[in-house]
Amino acid sequence: MFKSRTFYCFFIVLLIFSFGVSGCSKPPAEEMAKADKAIDEAKQKEAPVYVPDLFAKAESSLKQAQEYIAGKKYKEAKQAAIETETNAQQAIAEIEAAKAKIKTEAERFAQDIQKEIDDLKNTISTAPKKKIPAKTIEEMQAEIAKWETDFTGIKEKLQGPKLKEASDELKNLGEQLNAKKEEITSILSNTLLPSPKETKK
Repeated sequence: MFKSRTFYCFFIVLLIFSFGVSGCSKPPAEEMAKADKAIDEAKQKEAPVYVPDLFAKAESSLKQAQEYIAGKKYKEAKQAAIETETNAQQAIAEIEAAKAKIKTEAERFAQDIQKEIDDLKNTISTAPKKKIPAKTIEEMQAEIAKWETDFTGIKEKLQGPKLKEASDELKNLGEQLNAKKEEITSILSNTLLPSPKETKK
């Protein structure tokens, strides 16, 4: 009877051990499927655009899971896949807040750009016509007119789905305006300096 009980206990232990080994001997297919689905959803919602750091974290953990599977480290792969799903879901949850922040900043920046355009137009219109070639003034006015058209389009885009693109275009427009402002300031500074004849007088 003792031998029978010993054999029975040994059999149970062996069965549990075998089950444990077999349970860890397969790739975590379900967890990987969930991870892939979460990554795809994050991409569709433009997580790489609006929360790039969080999305990169999710991609990194997915890559780690794939490497573990390649190395047959299925326990670690399962954990990495679960982390991937969590990271991707976190990225998705932060997208709307990131969009709202970008939109608020872009709208504030748009107001600054409108002021810059108005200031440039005023500077050119009040510049001394006799000291600045008419052609130069016409070129400046044409350039500003183009920027105004672009600016209108960007403001409309801010209300649509291409929010980040519009924000980047605003920044680019702002840089162009600043460069033109410096150029005009330099031209006016040089033209307003007294000529050598006026200095002698």
